[in-house]
Amino acid sequence: MDKKTNKLAVFTKGLIKENPVLVLLLGCCPTLAVTTSAVNGLGMGVSTLAVLVCANIVISLLRNIIPDKVRIPCYIVVIAAFVTIVQFALKAYLPALDKALGLFIPLIVVNCIILGRAEMFASKNGVFDSLLDGLGMGLGFTWALGLMGLIREFLGSGTAFGIDILAHLGWTPAGIFMLAPGGFFIFGILIAGVNFFSKDGAKKEFSCEGCLFADTCNPEAGDSCDGKEAKA
Repeated sequence: MDKKTNKLAVFTKGLIKENPVLVLLLGCCPTLAVTTSAVNGLGMGVSTLAVLVCANIVISLLRNIIPDKVRIPCYIVVIAAFVTIVQFALKAYLPALDKALGLFIPLIVVNCIILGRAEMFASKNGVFDSLLDGLGMGLGFTWALGLMGLIREFLGSGTAFGIDILAHLGWTPAGIFMLAPGGFFIFGILIAGVNFFSKDGAKKEFSCEGCLFADTCNPEAGDSCDGKEAKA
């Protein structure tokens, strides 16, 4: 039961609790740059998802073989190989999307989400757990970009997935949402919304467990954590 719970947690943490875009604030550059439409956002998200899952699996398989001193260059080589495959696939089957995403597809190689998961998770865990981690983080990244792109497209051009929604209502779209200021505004609203709805409403309780000063602290003698933290 514990193993199932742990594996479920590995998968679900990237969806909301540790969403790479809206909670960890990673990959902000492609998030703001490509989310002028829902299709672009989802396209970027799925591309990153594919690279993240494949890279996590391979790095986990090679984690005991890759020398520690050259692990980052090795990770980049692995990631770059999958990015190249994804880019060729887009050029062959979705040329319009490839043109719209432009330079941001090859820049997946240095995306901090992928490098971060390779270093922090895939290099320290088994293949299946790394697969689940890649899926969870990738899906979290995808839905965040897709939602942000949909909102910006709807408010900025009155369309959703290219379908004109508000033309017959006489509403003039606000073009600023298709520009950088509008992107930052929507990004901030989504971050605030996720933090508000996912926060733990229970009051936090402080204890001495894990405290650096637990061995030397004596509350009965009037020792205060605030004083010790201030000195630290």
